Amino acid sequence: MSHAATKWAFDQPEMHRDMKPSEWAVLMVLADCHNPVNGCFPSQDYICSKTNLGERAVRDQLTHLRARGLIAWDVTFEDGKRSSNRYHLSFESDFQPANSAGSSGAEATGEIVPEQPAESDSFNRQNSPPNLVREPVREPVEREAREDNPKKIEAAFWRMVRVWPGQKGIPTARALKLFMALSLEDRVEAERKFPHWLALLKAQKKDHVHAPSTYFEQRLWVDVPEPVDAKPAAMTAPPFGPVWGAVRMRELVLKSALSAPPPSAFMATLLAQDDAQGRQARLTRQAKHGWPSVNRMHDFAESRKGITVTPDLEALAALMEPVPVRGDLWQRWLGEHEKRGWPWLPDPGQMPVVYFPAGGPAGLEAFEQAVRGNHDAGGREAAE
Repeated sequence: MSHAATKWAFDQPEMHRDMKPSEWAVLMVLADCHNPVNGCFPSQDYICSKTNLGERAVRDQLTHLRARGLIAWDVTFEDGKRSSNRYHLSFESDFQPANSAGSSGAEATGEIVPEQPAESDSFNRQNSPPNLVREPVREPVEREAREDNPKKIEAAFWRMVRVWPGQKGIPTARALKLFMALSLEDRVEAERKFPHWLALLKAQKKDHVHAPSTYFEQRLWVDVPEPVDAKPAAMTAPPFGPVWGAVRMRELVLKSALSAPPPSAFMATLLAQDDAQGRQARLTRQAKHGWPSVNRMHDFAESRKGITVTPDLEALAALMEPVPVRGDLWQRWLGEHEKRGWPWLPDPGQMPVVYFPAGGPAGLEAFEQAVRGNHDAGGREAAE
């Protein structure tokens, strides 16, 4: 998966205020399946399974996302039959809206028709659910073979050369010719190992970085070892668990409440009252509008869907303790939330415990000091 894609998708409801939850859920699944090197290939059945939407609803949401200019897709085929689409997301540097020049067929019209099932191993692998917890998604080479055309090859070339250290302004014609002459497998490996090659040079404290032509001609990626301790780009934190609870409480203690939209005349009168009723109205309104990210976490938790976080946030679990649902400590936390105007948890269902900072409400100061140093780390709502 791609952390950049997930972050981009997470921010879209702020850019498109009329985006429906079902539309956003489909976008988050696409981002979750996006591979920085090989693209995005979830089947419609897979999107349905992750969003709990029907096939027709998924197609509708894909069409809406395309109309917004957020995604486009290419039709792909397996043994002469239409299989899953390849989706493009608008944050990608080479993204072209579906209605731009060069689009054709179903993509140009916006039509999404049901995919035909394919029996090959390559199709099954590329559409299997990605491992979000520990391993990055790697699309198989077989799918790249169907896209072995000059435009796709050149796009892969520029993905590397644009960020090549010290190569700005240097002619690239020979390097491109060498890259296009490589076999499909070599091109895929050259691009996949490119960042590891740069990291290896940096670790060896080598000032000189070979030109792209040298990298492709001498196949310098071949001797680059596979990273042994590479951390995954993201992991999934289940709802009501220790990491989920820590991210939620971190949002509440470190971020001030956002302003609510203008109230109605009746509500404005109620909010202005200097009594218990007015105070309760102000706190309730703050809980509803003050922390939209926390409320989105709650919305996902109601469907038992977790959040996507960066691996460094696993350490926050040590700051949490299990709290029995509807026990005495649960009631104390409920009272603390009501006092501060924080949104309270959704119904945890049959879960026996949920996680809050250790030490009860009295331990919030210690919790705040512990999390303040990494409050910019990623905690992004996403369907599991």
